[in-house]
This record gives sequence, C-alpha cells and structure tokens, in this order.
Amino acid sequence: MKLAETVQAAASALEAAGVAFGHGTTNAYDEAAWLVLWSLGLPLDALDDHAGRELDPQELREVQALVSERIATRKPAAYLTREAWLQGIPFYADERAIVPRSFIAELLADGAIDPWLSERTVRVLDLCTGNGSLAVLAAMAYPDVEVDAADLSTEALEVALINVERHRLQDRVRLRVSDGLSALPGPYDLILCNPPYVNAASMAQLPAEYRAEPELALAGGADGMDFVRALLRDAPSRMSEQAVLVLEIGNERAHFEAAFPMLEAVWLETSAGADQVLLLTRESLSGEGAKIPG
Repeated sequence: MKLAETVQAAASALEAAGVAFGHGTTNAYDEAAWLVLWSLGLPLDALDDHAGRELDPQELREVQALVSERIATRKPAAYLTREAWLQGIPFYADERAIVPRSFIAELLADGAIDPWLSERTVRVLDLCTGNGSLAVLAAMAYPDVEVDAADLSTEALEVALINVERHRLQDRVRLRVSDGLSALPGPYDLILCNPPYVNAASMAQLPAEYRAEPELALAGGADGMDFVRALLRDAPSRMSEQAVLVLEIGNERAHFEAAFPMLEAVWLETSAGADQVLLLTRESLSGEGAKIPG
C-alpha cells in the first residue's frame, strides 16, 4: 500500500471510530498524516514528497498498530508520539502536562503583543506553563528578556525542563513552583497565562482525549473563572507600572465578562477569532472600575 493510501485508510478508521481532535490537528486526515509520517520516521511536512512510496509489510503493521492504539486509548496523538508542535517549534509531550495548543503562541510569533511592550520589557512570566512551550516561545521571540516559567504541578515542570533544555534556553528560562502567583513576587513586565478555565458543565462533557490530560490544567470551577479571579486580584502587585497581562480563556468569554463586568479588556485577534485571548494593563486591573472579587 502506498503512503497516501495508508493515510486515507487511517483517516477513515479514525473518523469511523469517532475520536476527538484538537490537540494539534482538527480533523481525521491531518491526524492520520501525523501518525503515519511519525511512525515511518518522516518529517510531518513530507507527505507530498513521499505520497507514492510503497510501505513494506512491517511498516504497515507498525502504522496500523499506532492508529489502533490511538483509537483504543483515546489518548491525544501527542502523548503517543511524545511530540507536539507549536508555531513550527517541536516540544516534548507526555501525560504529565497538557498538550500545548495555546493561541498565545500565535500572538508571540506575529508580534501582536509588541505594541504594548518596550525596551523596558525585560522580565516575563509564563504562568501555568505546563510543558514550558509558551516560555520557550517567549524567550525566542524576545531575545533580551528573562522568563520565569511557573506551575503548581512539579510533574509538569519536569516536562518543561526537557523542553527548556532541548532548546538550550536554561540560561534565560527559570522554572518555578508556584500556586498561582503566591511564590512569584515579580515585578514582571509581561505576564502570559493559559490557565485552567473550563467550566464545570463543559468539563463533564469533555471527550476522552481531553480527560487524558491533567485535570488540574483544565478545570476552572463552576464558571471556569476560579483561577482567573485569584490571578486578576493578585496580578497588579506583581506587575511593573507599564506591564500587561495576556490571558487565554478559550470559549469562556461570556463567563469572563459576567465575572468581571467593569474590567476594560483588549480582545486580541487569533486564528480562532477575537474571543479567546485578552490583554489587560496594570492600570486597568488597578482602576476603580475593575472591582476584582477578593
């Protein structure tokens, strides 16, 4: 069987099994291409170059076994391949940390945050860093900054260390254990945060692929805003005068605006629209109208 035919067969199997996507791919065909190419040790962008290649029986068995494992376990492909990609950068991934997929990565890559930064932006915090991907991308985007990558989970930070060392950034990215901002005095000039924000009703309906990830990285309480409330309450005391906070809240904009009706946020455009990521200045968080719950 040719490689292209193998990918199509794998895609049909994934679709028929009703697996869920969203951990690096959005559809059965792309997921199948990822699994087949990875199994064969080929670059993930090499499908067209190798489409006509004939797979030998052993290669075909290995591909089919990997696709069957994806279906049977419902684990995200990144946990099976031990690799995920964000903005073209490879990251090690396993079950100790959430699969990296933050839209904040797009904003770092395309410079969308830059108008709020200056030469005074030297200290960056990636809070809820997970596997460290945003910390690594921030260090790459801003070569003159130092980054604190913080998480409550020591297991997630073990994965983050692998990625920081993989990209040789251990001199500029420091890993910190912290429950929210409790162990992080700052002050920071830029805070990035992709926190647990999934509301309880949505958590109860998550597909198995998402339940394979650490619940700590996903569950945000009844309205998804439990972590965010504490963050916005404490953030001003950890921010320099001109600092900004870039916060991802996924599909929870309605809950965010209900929780913080007086807060002036700038919603940033991503490939998923202008409802996923917002920016807050220290001034907006400290203002009289903010009224952050205690």
